[in-house]
Amino acid sequence: MYFKDKVIRGRKYRYLTKSVRLPDGSVKTLQRLVKGGENPGLEAAARKHAEYMEGEEKRVNTGYALSKYAADSIFTKQQISKVEEMKVEYNRMLRSFSREQYNDVFDRFTANFTYESNAIEGNSLTLKDVAVVIFDGRSPEGKDLREVYETKNSRHVMDLVLKNKFRVAEKDILRMHKLLLKDIDSRIGYKKYPNFLVGSQVQLTPPEKAQEELTNLIKWQEEALEKTHPIKVSAHFHARFEKIHPFADGNGRVGRFLSNVILVRNGYPPLIIRKSQRTSYIKCMGDFDGGYTPNLERFFLEKYKDTYRKFFKVYYKYMD
Repeated sequence: MYFKDKVIRGRKYRYLTKSVRLPDGSVKTLQRLVKGGENPGLEAAARKHAEYMEGEEKRVNTGYALSKYAADSIFTKQQISKVEEMKVEYNRMLRSFSREQYNDVFDRFTANFTYESNAIEGNSLTLKDVAVVIFDGRSPEGKDLREVYETKNSRHVMDLVLKNKFRVAEKDILRMHKLLLKDIDSRIGYKKYPNFLVGSQVQLTPPEKAQEELTNLIKWQEEALEKTHPIKVSAHFHARFEKIHPFADGNGRVGRFLSNVILVRNGYPPLIIRKSQRTSYIKCMGDFDGGYTPNLERFFLEKYKDTYRKFFKVYYKYMD
């Protein structure tokens, strides 16, 4: 924020001013008149008018989203407004964190995400075990080394996701897969043999078409983001990626990471799908494969809001 003085009809007025960059690169200027008798310093003025400025930032971001993204029965105008307000709050939180707080909150997020995502795939490590691996660099006694490596690798990948080091591009997806399977599986890159989902009748993409289908999906994602809300795109991309199942192993983990790549690259907080929600998650994915998309869209929307409220907002409330 900064002060900007204006002279109107011979009188000088001082405005607290903030420039807000929207996702399309355009800049909106927010202003708040500082009353003549106040004459505060910039820091004091910023504190006094912080709530007003944040409200204005939410207003312009919501207006942008409502004009860009098509509303529907799940992503209603009201829901879009809510998630855009959360996005503004989240980015304001990040700006307010000290380096230590920033590292701490994302260390905690990484541990939670890693535990939940790997547990969905059957990894038996507890959250305490995951913390030992991630923060102490030790292997819990009596645990399968594959599960330990899954945790170490996931931590590395999530660090890169949060630092915006991945794009939704073939090269980056293959790199992510290689990092996740390091010291676990030598079958790196596209699958060479057909695979299937246990208990599902869904026909996965055959090996000879996996690269072509992934290329088409990446292109679809780029085009969809021009008119469809990123959370909805994240949900659709994830389900379509899993139906391609381009790799021999690690498809579920890669798919959940890529969902968060889409969110993070568009300025939204990442989300966590918890192992306790596995049954609902699988059902929604099955509904999507059967041609009914609203359940998965609703599921992702709720997980986005839950993660923000129950993780990031709670952390911010109790931080020093």
